[in-house]
Amino acid sequence: MTKSEIGKIGWIDLTVKNADKIKDFYHAVTGWEATGYPMDGYEDFVMKMPETGDAVAGICHPMGSNSGLPPVWIIYIHVENLEKSIETCREMGGATLSDIKKMGDEGRYCFIKDPAGTVSALYQSNNK
Repeated sequence: MTKSEIGKIGWIDLTVKNADKIKDFYHAVTGWEATGYPMDGYEDFVMKMPETGDAVAGICHPMGSNSGLPPVWIIYIHVENLEKSIETCREMGGATLSDIKKMGDEGRYCFIKDPAGTVSALYQSNNK
């Protein structure tokens, strides 16, 4: 990750009980194509641009690492130092909603809630 990526929204996903139906909804409304993404015994979805196949979003079941997440679009914001950003979040009146989680070999993230109650995720890439 380069310095220019700090603060950038790197991903969005939606966690809902009826993920299978909702992925079909977004396919019909936006044209996004769904590709299955294997999880522990079930499948979430990576939504891709129809012309290019570029991944643009995730639609997930509220299971495993996504259990307990609110049914809203969650943005993942690139940060330089995840632990420092979490500490600052807490100092500024926010809260963490999860432990730090791994995203494969790509990086780590943590769900947070800001003082207004908005949920997002902080993400630190392993590519420095």
